[in-house]
Amino acid sequence: MSEGPNGYQDSRPGPEWPADAGSDGPDGDPFEWYQRGLELLSRGSPAAAAQILQRAASAEPSSRSVREALARAQFDARQYTEAAGNFRLIVEASPADDYAHFGLGLSLARSGDPASAAEYLALAAAMRPDHKHYTDALHQVRATLHSRAGRAGPARAGQTGPAETREDN
Repeated sequence: MSEGPNGYQDSRPGPEWPADAGSDGPDGDPFEWYQRGLELLSRGSPAAAAQILQRAASAEPSSRSVREALARAQFDARQYTEAAGNFRLIVEASPADDYAHFGLGLSLARSGDPASAAEYLALAAAMRPDHKHYTDALHQVRATLHSRAGRAGPARAGQTGPAETREDN
């Protein structure tokens, strides 16, 4: 039995508390954090993955793979604005990255900006027209835009608005 940090006995068998048990971050280096983040993400714990991957991204801000994993974890944790920010950094650094455009488009759509989302999804679909999920996402966002325009948009041709009168002589 080991003694806990406040002097009480811990009933679980195992080693004594490590010297850095009170530290804010995980043990290891950025590569180990990245590996742990991917493992957490694959096991369905995106919020936990986002936390550890954020630490890795802070230590290695130019790592595209860490940034992408962080953005994916944030997206899966429904942190759409944060995911969009990280996908945007990838797009700015690598404009030919179709997946980053796709991720940015989806993140923008989920955060309530379908007009901007359509732009990035269109680029992703143009870069990889063979990826059906890219074109499906683009069609869905365009349908949302069309639906919103129909409800709140300007009057259609041939219809009168509330301030207009129509003369039929």
